[in-house]
Amino acid sequence: MKNEGLEVYTPEGVPFSIPLAGAGSRLVALVVDLLAIIALGSIVFSALKAFQTAAPDAIGGILTLVYFVLSTAYGMVLEIYWNGQTLGKRLLGLRVMDRHARPATATQIVVRNLLRPVDSIPVFYLAGALSCWLTCHCQRLGDLAAGTVVVRTQESLRADWSQLTRAKFNSLREHPALAARLRQRTVPELAALALDAVLRREELAPEARVEVFAALALRLRTLVEFPAHAVESLSDEQYVHRAVEVLYSTSRAA
Repeated sequence: MKNEGLEVYTPEGVPFSIPLAGAGSRLVALVVDLLAIIALGSIVFSALKAFQTAAPDAIGGILTLVYFVLSTAYGMVLEIYWNGQTLGKRLLGLRVMDRHARPATATQIVVRNLLRPVDSIPVFYLAGALSCWLTCHCQRLGDLAAGTVVVRTQESLRADWSQLTRAKFNSLREHPALAARLRQRTVPELAALALDAVLRREELAPEARVEVFAALALRLRTLVEFPAHAVESLSDEQYVHRAVEVLYSTSRAA
């Protein structure tokens, strides 16, 4: 049975679920990316058109090579520099991640894109589509080899930031360099889970509330180590609340 989300378990055994991208949304993102690649190829073709008369046979081979390089490099470059997103994935709200819910590494991104031609056989990504349909995490062959998944981002939760009651003093923001590092290292899905937990904390049973915030605090603390005097008086829930303020506030002032 296909999972609706990527289940991630903390050392305490508390599960978090990150929604996976479906085959339909991935197909639409692929079409957008293919159109972008075709547009880039058209620009290159226009640039080479002046040499077509002089060497018509060579131009055909060059264009084939250019298309292969573009179609492969396009995904690699954008997914590395856009944190797991291409133009199509960004428009559809999708992101490539490690199957353990960590940001995908450059090596993983290179592997999944190098195997894209395998997914496209025999025609129009049939092998990749079958793999997505048969695997529980909707992974194409390139994802299986690279250990990656494609998830749906939860950027819409940013709009709920205004609902959060902000602390009068936030000791984490007393250390702007470390706060900036926390923003850089926290993937959007983890930030969204932390924000959702803070906003809905009153809906949780007491024991579940303690477990959820302990797990979230542990995940966030492992990303950046703040000085002891800044965090030693904070409970797990208070720490997560202060971290969410750092992650979502546009202000950089202490």
